Amino acid sequence: MKKICDFIARWMGLIVLLAAVLAYLVPAPLKAIDTWYINPLLGVIMFGMGLTLSAKDFQIVFSRPKDVLLGCLAQFTIMPAMAWLLTKAFSLPEELALGVILVGCCPGGTASNVITFLAKGDLALSVGMTACSTLIAPLLTPLLVLLLAGTMVNVDTVGMLLSIVYVVIAPIVGGLLFQHFLPELTKKAVAFLPAFSALMIALVASIVVAHSADKLTAGGTIVILVVMLHNLSGYALGYGIGWLLHLPMKKRTAISIEVGMQNSGLAASLAVLHFAAFPLATIPGAIFSVWHNISGALMAKLYSRYNK
Repeated sequence: MKKICDFIARWMGLIVLLAAVLAYLVPAPLKAIDTWYINPLLGVIMFGMGLTLSAKDFQIVFSRPKDVLLGCLAQFTIMPAMAWLLTKAFSLPEELALGVILVGCCPGGTASNVITFLAKGDLALSVGMTACSTLIAPLLTPLLVLLLAGTMVNVDTVGMLLSIVYVVIAPIVGGLLFQHFLPELTKKAVAFLPAFSALMIALVASIVVAHSADKLTAGGTIVILVVMLHNLSGYALGYGIGWLLHLPMKKRTAISIEVGMQNSGLAASLAVLHFAAFPLATIPGAIFSVWHNISGALMAKLYSRYNK
């Protein structure tokens, strides 16, 4: 069973890609699953994240505040700024631009922790950054979306804040409580969590793709290029900041992956919940959900060569 779980975690990018392609080619079965279920599924992923967090993971915020602060600052400046710049550079229609900006303003995804582990990077820093960016996302994500997309659409910042609390914060707290009161059961479950999270991420990406299948063609190849550039610029600039500050390779790896990989499932969910009048806004999140897992797996192979 452990070998199967390790295989799923290691080949997460390929699994997500295959699931997404299947959902695009045969969308009907997954289209039958209402988009309402995306939020509970994201909640399950966040609950799993809560199970893996411990006091040590939060201690890193206080024991290494500069590293975590640097990572979070990079997360919430590089990705929103690059999202806005790319939408302007490629003159994206407002609906697609909104979707790209939503992705850029979301916190890091849990997949980044799996990828950092495979890349042999600083896993503690990665988890600390994910936890920190996730906890401040209810405040920063709505405000950044308002700042960057407020001229395009009416942004319900309070509604977005509450959505992130329900979908992200509450499940993580639930996982922490479960871990505290049922430690033995949690220990048994944790070994399977990377594989479980990978399958849940693949399912969420597939549901989003299935519901966006008819719109993906309408979005054109240009939005795929924008999403790829957005993700790759996050990796490059995240690494560049670490290099400029002369950080060890393992820290550069963690910051690079954490900045480049976004909680795009949350972005797609926010698009469905708060911007239903702009259906194309879900497309960037759907594409990012697939692409960043593929690119992440490739980055893990590249970085692992330099991290011993």
